Amino acid sequence: MPQILGLFKTPELAADAAQALKNAGFDPHKGDYDILTGCPYPEEVFGEHVAPHRLFLFPIIGAICGFVAGLLITGGMQVTYPMITGGKPILSLPPMVIITYEGTMLGAIIFTILGTLFESRLPNLEGGVYDPRITTDGFIGVVAQGPAERVAEAESIFQKVGAEDVVREAAAAGRTS
Repeated sequence: MPQILGLFKTPELAADAAQALKNAGFDPHKGDYDILTGCPYPEEVFGEHVAPHRLFLFPIIGAICGFVAGLLITGGMQVTYPMITGGKPILSLPPMVIITYEGTMLGAIIFTILGTLFESRLPNLEGGVYDPRITTDGFIGVVAQGPAERVAEAESIFQKVGAEDVVREAAAAGRTS
C-alpha cells in the first residue's frame, strides 16, 4: 500500500496535520496514519489513538508455564528415579520449591521479552517510509497510507499544514542520509 511521510519541525504542526488527516477521513484505528518521532512525547499529544495492549498477560502465562514445568520436572524426576533413604518421602518439598520458583521466574521473564517483541510488532520486515532526519534533526513524521488518491490527498494536507518536506515511499527507499 503506498505511503507518504510529512516532516514537521514542531509538535504543534504535526498535531495539526494529524487532526487534518482525521478530518479528511483517515482513521488512525485502521492504521491510515501514524506519528513517527525520535523524542518521547506523552501519549495522545498528537491526537493519535492509544493502541490497546495485552502485555500484562504474557508474564502471567509465562509464570504459570514455568511453575507447571518446575513441578513436572522435579516431581517427575523424583518419582521416575526414587531415592528411598531412611523412610523419608519420595517427593521432597524444599528442593521442589526452589526449582519451581526458578522455573516460574524464568518463564515469566522469557514470556515478558517475547510479549514485548510481539506487542511492539518487532521485527518489522515490511519496513515502510522513513527519513533519518526524524532521529538526527528532531523532525516529527506523519505517515499516511492508502490508495494512490488518498496518498495524494494526504500530500496536499501536509503541504497546507506546513510540512518542511514530504517524502514518498520510493524516494525514501533510496535515501541513505
